[in-house]
Amino acid sequence: MDAIMERLNAIVLDPDLAPFLAIIKGARNGAVYGAKVRFPHALVMIFLFRSGTIQEKTKLVLKATRLHARNLATFAIVYKGTLVALRALGPVRSQKEGRYDTFMAGLLGGYVVFGRNPGSVSQQIVIYVFARVMLALAKIAIQPNIHPLSHLITPEAREKMTNNAWPVFASFTWAFVMYIFRWYPDTLASSLRSSMKYIYADSDHWDSFRNLLVHNK
Repeated sequence: MDAIMERLNAIVLDPDLAPFLAIIKGARNGAVYGAKVRFPHALVMIFLFRSGTIQEKTKLVLKATRLHARNLATFAIVYKGTLVALRALGPVRSQKEGRYDTFMAGLLGGYVVFGRNPGSVSQQIVIYVFARVMLALAKIAIQPNIHPLSHLITPEAREKMTNNAWPVFASFTWAFVMYIFRWYPDTLASSLRSSMKYIYADSDHWDSFRNLLVHNK
């Protein structure tokens, strides 16, 4: 057994195999992370807000968990595999990562994994990432020497923008979502629409103490 483990350790520590083994570990970590994140979320949301038997709800929880884990694992494979391919296609002497390799690999992975399968799980992942990207881009936009207008932003103004970026983002996000929910609710995702209906629309109606505080309806 010791000899087998030594042999396996020698294989996984081979630097020539590192790029390919990184793909395998990326898939493993993506699957584990996806399962850890999705399972408790799906468990709570489905058992609280979905109708059906315990068996049916359990199947939905497991399905959502499997999809989330599969999406992140597959994206890791496509992303890391594309990086390996792009390095191999680059100049033979350098074999270094290009400036936009990660962008191209992310573009391909985003299309293959999420773009072609716009299910609810995929949409939730992409929308979450999109919000984080917008915040990051807002911070990058005011950093020194990023674009031709960077020199017009003084250190004092940059500090104020940084401190107020989140309050502005949060305020306008909620302003727009409440406006859309009021006037164009059908354009919102069904899960968001149902949760907002439960909190903001159903709370306008009751005919007894029981469905005022004890039950919604």
